[in-house]
Amino acid sequence: MNTTEAVTPRSGPSLSILGVPFDNVTTSQTLETISGMIASREPHFIATANVDFTALAMYDQDLRRILIDAHLVVCDGLPLVWASRWLGNALPERIAGSDLVPKLLAIAEEKNWSVYFLGGQKDVAAKAVHMVQERHPKLKIAGVMSPPFTPMHEMDHATICADIHTANPDLLFVSFGGPKQEKWIAMNYQRAGAPVTIGFGATIDFLTGHMQREPLWMQKIGLEWLYRLLQEPRRLFKRHATDFVIFGLTIVKQWWLTHGGRRTTPATPRIPAPVKAPDIQLSSVAEHFCPERLDAAEVRLIEQGWMNSLEGPEEGIILDCGGAQFIDSTGLGLLMRMQKRCRQSGKHLVLSTISPALLKLLQMTRLNSIFTQAASREEALNKILNASAPVSPANSKTEPLNLDWSGAVTTSSVDGLWRGALGVIQNAADARNPVVIDLKGVRLMDSGGLGMMARLKDHATSQHIHLRFTNASPVVHESLHHEQLEHLLAS
Repeated sequence: MNTTEAVTPRSGPSLSILGVPFDNVTTSQTLETISGMIASREPHFIATANVDFTALAMYDQDLRRILIDAHLVVCDGLPLVWASRWLGNALPERIAGSDLVPKLLAIAEEKNWSVYFLGGQKDVAAKAVHMVQERHPKLKIAGVMSPPFTPMHEMDHATICADIHTANPDLLFVSFGGPKQEKWIAMNYQRAGAPVTIGFGATIDFLTGHMQREPLWMQKIGLEWLYRLLQEPRRLFKRHATDFVIFGLTIVKQWWLTHGGRRTTPATPRIPAPVKAPDIQLSSVAEHFCPERLDAAEVRLIEQGWMNSLEGPEEGIILDCGGAQFIDSTGLGLLMRMQKRCRQSGKHLVLSTISPALLKLLQMTRLNSIFTQAASREEALNKILNASAPVSPANSKTEPLNLDWSGAVTTSSVDGLWRGALGVIQNAADARNPVVIDLKGVRLMDSGGLGMMARLKDHATSQHIHLRFTNASPVVHESLHHEQLEHLLAS
């Protein structure tokens, strides 16, 4: 069973706001979850997502996948709480990182947890640690590091992770500013090895008094963004204006797609169609039928049964979505939660005969690519069994799709390479081809390129595609060795 599922108490079903999954938790439940993560000693990362992150994730595919894969995503912003109420599943409260971190430090002192601070300017970080120690004299500081403020591809990730791993903290706080810190965490939290890693951005400035928090009355009515804007108008005006437009317009679109229609006729029970293929073993697959109206009330009735089916011996789950005419943010949240659990446990989830209503919702929230889809039950069964069968690239009868990389594969070029590779992987998914990316022409590879390689491997695996990197040049070999990522070349 997934560790996080075992230690995460919730106030209600999770939900999805613009394709970002939010856990339905209070502050006390979040602290209880973190305590369970630390007790497990397994690496986890937590994201505190605000309106800015939610808007960015609509266009930043890396950030969206990071938030989807996070072990816990909490709501850092009253506008998101208001949006959740509007979408039909109210989040219980705002959990701001600037409130969560001080509470964690107090608990860490009480429970003898050790903490590690990564990031921030050197003098600011030193002052923050000094003030933290004054407030919590018994707190164990495992380490402090302020790497030079450089782009991701210029950072010495291996040295940073090695120092953290040696210090063996219980809590790792990363302050590189969002979303850089979230991308660093997703790339490195496993190697760093801390049971809980969390980005805390501007909180380090609040701890030192370098920046003042907004008055309590502004926090209560959701105007903290205005206070920050007045403090840093030149840096934040464009961001807030963009967030307002993107978040405002797309949240209306999501509401319309999920609430624009209402059920007018009783639901018709769906009967499984006969399967023609004689070699399909139905015992290896669990099946569920999405109700006509998958809203918060229905999710509360069916969620436990659906999630329990993921613990069985079956290799995959088929979710027939042909009858789904109304799916709200909670229903979408359940689908995302099932997909995450399947990926973590090595099972395969296929959405079969997707209704136009669900397809529009997936496309609008840009989640279409994270789900394997099939036009029929028979196709879904075959996709699961083909994905579950051992893949032997050397003996595969299917011709691989080839892609050549050359020149500099760096942070500045990864966007174009990422989009090109995603297109090839999508074509491969349609025909079940393996994918081969040739690296012999690559003359420069930085950490941004290495991170893209790792994410492509994960994405291909989630689509049940065998992806292989070949003919790595000496430069690529050296970069992989430096970052301890040689396993990416394994076939």
